[in-house]
Amino acid sequence: MRRRILLKLTGLPFLMALPSHAQQAATLHISTLMGSDPATIIAEKIITEAYRRLNIHVDINELPGERSLLSADSGLTDGELYRKAGIEAQYRNLVMVPVPLMNYEIVVFSRGLNFPVNGWESLRPYTIGFVKSIKIIEENTKGMKIEVATSLRNAFLKMMLGRSDVVVTNRLSGLAMIRELALPGIALLSPALVVFPVYHYLNKKHADLIPDLTSVLNKMQNEKAIRDIQKTVKSDLGVD
Repeated sequence: MRRRILLKLTGLPFLMALPSHAQQAATLHISTLMGSDPATIIAEKIITEAYRRLNIHVDINELPGERSLLSADSGLTDGELYRKAGIEAQYRNLVMVPVPLMNYEIVVFSRGLNFPVNGWESLRPYTIGFVKSIKIIEENTKGMKIEVATSLRNAFLKMMLGRSDVVVTNRLSGLAMIRELALPGIALLSPALVVFPVYHYLNKKHADLIPDLTSVLNKMQNEKAIRDIQKTVKSDLGVD
Protein backbone atom coordinates (compact mmCIF):
# COMPACT_ATOMS: atom_id res chain seq x y z
CA MET A 1 0.00 0.00 0.00
CA ARG A 2 1.31 3.44 -0.93
CA ARG A 3 2.14 5.69 2.01
CA ARG A 4 3.38 9.26 2.19
CA ILE A 5 6.29 9.21 4.63
CA LEU A 6 8.65 12.13 5.20
CA LEU A 7 11.93 10.85 6.61
CA LYS A 8 14.70 12.87 8.21
CA LEU A 9 18.01 11.47 7.08
CA THR A 10 19.90 12.20 10.27
CA GLY A 11 19.15 11.79 13.94
CA LEU A 12 16.64 8.95 13.53
CA PRO A 13 17.04 5.30 14.45
CA PHE A 14 17.35 2.88 11.62
CA LEU A 15 13.61 2.25 11.54
CA MET A 16 13.03 1.03 8.03
CA ALA A 17 15.94 -1.27 7.35
CA LEU A 18 15.41 -4.97 6.99
CA PRO A 19 17.43 -7.56 8.88
CA SER A 20 20.05 -9.56 7.04
CA HIS A 21 18.81 -11.68 4.16
CA ALA A 22 19.04 -14.83 6.27
CA GLN A 23 16.56 -13.33 8.74
CA GLN A 24 14.69 -11.27 6.18
CA ALA A 25 11.26 -9.92 7.00
CA ALA A 26 8.56 -10.24 4.37
CA THR A 27 8.48 -6.52 3.53
CA LEU A 28 10.78 -4.23 1.57
CA HIS A 29 10.40 -0.45 1.86
CA ILE A 30 11.00 1.18 -1.52
CA SER A 31 11.22 4.96 -1.93
CA THR A 32 10.15 7.10 -4.86
CA LEU A 33 9.42 10.74 -5.62
CA MET A 34 6.16 12.16 -4.33
CA GLY A 35 3.22 12.46 -6.72
CA SER A 36 1.38 9.74 -8.58
CA ASP A 37 1.90 9.67 -12.32
CA PRO A 38 1.63 6.96 -15.00
CA ALA A 39 5.34 6.14 -14.98
CA THR A 40 5.38 5.67 -11.21
CA ILE A 41 2.17 3.65 -11.26
CA ILE A 42 3.57 1.38 -13.99
CA ALA A 43 6.84 0.88 -12.11
CA GLU A 44 5.03 0.24 -8.84
CA LYS A 45 2.74 -2.40 -10.35
CA ILE A 46 5.62 -4.18 -12.11
CA ILE A 47 7.85 -4.18 -9.04
CA THR A 48 5.03 -5.18 -6.68
CA GLU A 49 4.19 -8.17 -8.87
CA ALA A 50 7.84 -9.18 -9.21
CA TYR A 51 8.37 -9.19 -5.45
CA ARG A 52 5.05 -10.95 -4.90
CA ARG A 53 6.41 -13.83 -6.96
CA LEU A 54 9.33 -13.92 -4.53
CA ASN A 55 6.94 -13.88 -1.56
CA ILE A 56 8.04 -10.39 -0.54
CA HIS A 57 5.64 -7.53 0.20
CA VAL A 58 6.55 -4.07 -1.06
CA ASP A 59 5.72 -0.85 0.77
CA ILE A 60 6.13 2.23 -1.45
CA ASN A 61 7.27 5.34 0.44
CA GLU A 62 6.85 8.71 -1.28
CA LEU A 63 9.52 11.24 -0.36
CA PRO A 64 10.10 14.83 -1.49
CA GLY A 65 12.86 15.76 -3.90
CA GLU A 66 16.24 14.10 -3.75
CA ARG A 67 15.41 12.64 -0.35
CA SER A 68 14.07 9.55 -2.10
CA LEU A 69 17.49 8.70 -3.53
CA LEU A 70 19.32 9.71 -0.37
CA SER A 71 17.02 7.51 1.69
CA ALA A 72 17.62 4.47 -0.51
CA ASP A 73 21.36 5.12 -0.70
CA SER A 74 21.74 5.53 3.06
CA GLY A 75 19.69 2.42 3.83
CA LEU A 76 16.76 4.17 5.50
CA THR A 77 14.70 2.56 2.76
CA ASP A 78 15.64 -0.61 0.93
CA GLY A 79 15.71 0.65 -2.64
CA GLU A 80 14.56 3.16 -5.23
CA LEU A 81 11.50 2.35 -7.34
CA TYR A 82 12.92 3.43 -10.70
CA ARG A 83 15.67 5.62 -12.10
CA LYS A 84 17.81 5.80 -15.21
CA ALA A 85 20.95 3.72 -15.53
CA GLY A 86 24.12 5.19 -14.08
CA ILE A 87 22.93 6.80 -10.85
CA GLU A 88 25.06 4.30 -8.95
CA ALA A 89 28.07 6.40 -9.94
CA GLN A 90 26.84 9.08 -7.52
CA TYR A 91 24.82 6.93 -5.13
CA ARG A 92 27.35 4.21 -4.51
CA ASN A 93 25.23 2.07 -2.20
CA LEU A 94 22.60 1.47 -4.89
CA VAL A 95 22.71 -1.54 -7.22
CA MET A 96 20.69 -1.65 -10.44
CA VAL A 97 18.40 -4.56 -11.27
CA PRO A 98 19.30 -4.99 -14.98
CA VAL A 99 15.82 -5.39 -16.50
CA PRO A 100 14.16 -2.23 -17.90
CA LEU A 101 10.71 -1.43 -16.54
CA MET A 102 9.74 0.96 -19.34
CA ASN A 103 11.11 3.60 -21.67
CA TYR A 104 11.06 7.08 -20.18
CA GLU A 105 10.47 9.94 -22.63
CA ILE A 106 11.50 13.44 -21.62
CA VAL A 107 9.45 15.89 -23.67
CA VAL A 108 8.53 19.57 -23.87
CA PHE A 109 5.06 21.00 -23.27
CA SER A 110 4.26 24.60 -24.13
CA ARG A 111 1.40 27.08 -24.11
CA GLY A 112 1.37 29.42 -27.08
CA LEU A 113 4.82 28.43 -28.33
CA ASN A 114 5.54 26.10 -31.21
CA PHE A 115 9.13 25.37 -32.14
CA PRO A 116 11.01 22.27 -33.25
CA VAL A 117 12.76 20.58 -30.35
CA ASN A 118 16.36 20.07 -31.39
CA GLY A 119 18.05 18.88 -28.25
CA TRP A 120 18.46 20.65 -24.92
CA GLU A 121 20.08 23.73 -26.45
CA SER A 122 16.86 24.52 -28.32
CA LEU A 123 15.34 25.35 -24.90
CA ARG A 124 17.91 28.03 -24.03
CA PRO A 125 15.80 31.02 -25.19
CA TYR A 126 12.94 30.04 -22.90
CA THR A 127 12.18 29.82 -19.18
CA ILE A 128 12.03 26.12 -18.42
CA GLY A 129 9.72 24.67 -15.78
CA PHE A 130 10.34 21.25 -14.26
CA VAL A 131 10.05 19.31 -11.03
CA LYS A 132 12.92 19.63 -8.59
CA SER A 133 15.39 16.73 -8.34
CA ILE A 134 14.74 15.20 -11.76
CA LYS A 135 18.43 14.67 -12.33
CA ILE A 136 18.54 14.45 -16.11
CA ILE A 137 16.65 17.74 -16.47
CA GLU A 138 18.72 19.52 -13.83
CA GLU A 139 21.97 18.39 -15.45
CA ASN A 140 20.99 19.42 -18.98
CA THR A 141 19.51 22.84 -18.15
CA LYS A 142 22.42 24.22 -16.12
CA GLY A 143 23.02 27.85 -17.05
CA MET A 144 19.56 28.23 -18.60
CA LYS A 145 16.57 30.14 -17.26
CA ILE A 146 14.67 27.73 -15.05
CA GLU A 147 11.54 27.76 -12.88
CA VAL A 148 11.72 24.83 -10.48
CA ALA A 149 8.50 23.42 -9.01
CA THR A 150 7.80 21.09 -6.12
CA SER A 151 5.35 19.03 -8.17
CA LEU A 152 4.31 18.54 -11.79
CA ARG A 153 0.95 20.13 -10.98
CA ASN A 154 2.73 23.27 -9.81
CA ALA A 155 5.03 23.24 -12.84
CA PHE A 156 2.06 23.35 -15.21
CA LEU A 157 0.19 25.93 -13.13
CA LYS A 158 3.28 28.16 -13.16
CA MET A 159 3.34 27.94 -16.96
CA MET A 160 -0.35 28.85 -17.08
CA LEU A 161 0.50 31.93 -14.97
CA GLY A 162 3.31 32.92 -17.35
CA ARG A 163 6.14 32.18 -14.95
CA SER A 164 7.65 29.69 -17.40
CA ASP A 165 7.44 29.22 -21.16
CA VAL A 166 7.70 25.44 -21.27
CA VAL A 167 7.43 22.45 -18.97
CA VAL A 168 9.89 19.59 -19.37
CA THR A 169 8.76 16.26 -17.97
CA ASN A 170 7.99 12.64 -18.71
CA ARG A 171 5.52 12.39 -21.61
CA LEU A 172 2.97 10.16 -19.88
CA SER A 173 3.10 12.19 -16.67
CA GLY A 174 2.57 15.43 -18.56
CA LEU A 175 -0.36 14.11 -20.56
CA ALA A 176 -2.02 12.74 -17.43
CA MET A 177 -1.59 16.02 -15.55
CA ILE A 178 -3.02 18.07 -18.42
CA ARG A 179 -6.00 15.74 -18.49
CA GLU A 180 -6.43 15.86 -14.70
CA LEU A 181 -6.30 19.67 -14.54
CA ALA A 182 -8.24 20.14 -17.81
CA LEU A 183 -5.66 22.68 -18.95
CA PRO A 184 -6.48 24.42 -22.24
CA GLY A 185 -4.06 25.23 -25.04
CA ILE A 186 -1.14 23.02 -23.96
CA ALA A 187 0.85 21.53 -26.85
CA LEU A 188 3.21 18.57 -26.76
CA LEU A 189 6.22 19.54 -28.86
CA SER A 190 8.28 17.05 -30.82
CA PRO A 191 10.51 15.21 -31.02
CA ALA A 192 11.31 14.01 -27.50
CA LEU A 193 14.40 15.49 -25.89
CA VAL A 194 15.60 12.03 -24.90
CA VAL A 195 14.27 8.49 -24.52
CA PHE A 196 15.90 6.02 -22.14
CA PRO A 197 15.01 2.91 -20.14
CA VAL A 198 14.52 3.07 -16.38
CA TYR A 199 15.44 0.41 -13.82
CA HIS A 200 14.71 -0.62 -10.25
CA TYR A 201 17.51 -0.15 -7.70
CA LEU A 202 18.21 -1.88 -4.39
CA ASN A 203 20.47 -0.84 -1.57
CA LYS A 204 23.58 -3.02 -1.66
CA LYS A 205 22.60 -4.71 1.61
CA HIS A 206 19.97 -6.54 -0.48
CA ALA A 207 22.25 -7.34 -3.42
CA ASP A 208 21.64 -11.04 -2.85
CA LEU A 209 18.05 -10.54 -4.03
CA ILE A 210 19.10 -9.23 -7.43
CA PRO A 211 19.67 -12.57 -9.25
CA ASP A 212 16.22 -13.88 -8.28
CA LEU A 213 14.55 -10.54 -8.98
CA THR A 214 16.28 -10.31 -12.37
CA SER A 215 15.06 -13.81 -13.23
CA VAL A 216 11.47 -12.95 -12.25
CA LEU A 217 11.47 -9.69 -14.23
CA ASN A 218 12.91 -11.43 -17.29
CA LYS A 219 10.15 -14.03 -17.01
CA MET A 220 7.53 -11.28 -16.72
CA GLN A 221 9.01 -9.65 -19.80
CA ASN A 222 8.90 -12.90 -21.77
CA GLU A 223 5.31 -13.50 -20.66
CA LYS A 224 4.49 -9.94 -21.80
CA ALA A 225 3.25 -9.21 -18.27
CA ILE A 226 5.31 -6.00 -18.18
CA ARG A 227 3.84 -4.86 -21.50
CA ASP A 228 0.32 -5.67 -20.30
CA ILE A 229 0.78 -3.63 -17.11
CA GLN A 230 2.00 -0.69 -19.16
CA LYS A 231 -0.99 -0.91 -21.50
CA THR A 232 -3.52 -1.27 -18.69
CA VAL A 233 -2.24 1.76 -16.76
CA LYS A 234 -2.18 3.92 -19.88
CA SER A 235 -5.70 2.85 -20.79
CA ASP A 236 -7.03 3.44 -17.29
CA LEU A 237 -5.59 6.97 -17.25
CA GLY A 238 -6.61 7.77 -20.83
CA VAL A 239 -3.05 8.42 -22.04
CA ASP A 240 -0.81 6.72 -24.59
